[in-house]
Amino acid sequence: MLLLLLVLSAAQGLAATAARNWDGPKDGPARQPGHYLVTYIAQDLRNGGIGGNYRAFASAARLLGWQIQVLDAQGDNLLLRKAFASAIASRSNGIILGGFEAASLSAELAQAQRAHIVLVGWHAAARPGVVPGLFYNISTDPQEVARSAANHVIQQSRGSAGVVIFNDARFDIANSKTRYMQEQIQRCSGCKLLAIENIPINSANQRMEGIVRQLNQRYGRQWTHTLAINDVYFDEMNYPLLHAGRADIRNISAGDGSSKAITRIRAGLSQQVATVAEPLGVQGWQLADEMNRAFANAKPSGYVSKPILLTRQLLQQLGNQEIDAGLPYQQAYRAIWFAR
Repeated sequence: MLLLLLVLSAAQGLAATAARNWDGPKDGPARQPGHYLVTYIAQDLRNGGIGGNYRAFASAARLLGWQIQVLDAQGDNLLLRKAFASAIASRSNGIILGGFEAASLSAELAQAQRAHIVLVGWHAAARPGVVPGLFYNISTDPQEVARSAANHVIQQSRGSAGVVIFNDARFDIANSKTRYMQEQIQRCSGCKLLAIENIPINSANQRMEGIVRQLNQRYGRQWTHTLAINDVYFDEMNYPLLHAGRADIRNISAGDGSSKAITRIRAGLSQQVATVAEPLGVQGWQLADEMNRAFANAKPSGYVSKPILLTRQLLQQLGNQEIDAGLPYQQAYRAIWFAR
């Protein structure tokens, strides 16, 4: 009896701590009993956002006692379809769509639904929340992400930026971010939108040198800032810019906040000066929570996490902590799952 009281007291303490600073769910179904197999299908684990999201999800899933497997499509659509077929064949109880459009695999989604497999997405649609085919899609609001990135450009340039935007038109969420960034820049009377370049993320490293050369020849000193829908575009951009004599250009990503981007922004040795990051830890644990809600036949939480604008100043304040370390999301979810 004493042990039970101590456990209940600890759970209540966790809930009280989480409630002070947490804007996410505070109640929901407890951890569902049973043996569950959940498959995380990654569009490309080389993408830092997807990799970070998977690692956070895996830590939460292990806590819930689930068996997990990860399948990496390596940015290839054929491998993506094969991974989905494999996940269905393995009799997964749940499948997570990690960074690819649910609409691109409508036949596979229908097959999974017929097999009563729970489908939860991360960046699997243009907006967060309940979307067709999915129990829930997790992301920040792309409009909020785009607004934050574009406003940083406007403020840094004092309203006089000449902007190029890098997009990957294969993804609805990327197109949404690009559209919102475009609108924000065009509202700035002294700014000029020079170009929107459609470059697949998985080919950015091979194409960046030629693209920088072409853009510099076309726009010269009019080009002062670059916006992008993902940090990957800036992984290989520093040398081409320096080679072109353009150390003045400043790069800002409306991306996921990859570890590479965070490292170079913190060091101050790159022309990328900011990224609007997803709280990947929060979102990974939310994936587990939404899946658990589905297993319990409960409704989705409805939670939409907030993006975080990361500059060198903020990263130096954070030190070696994760960017969402100040949010008590783990305590909050533990209190929900184990409070009963």
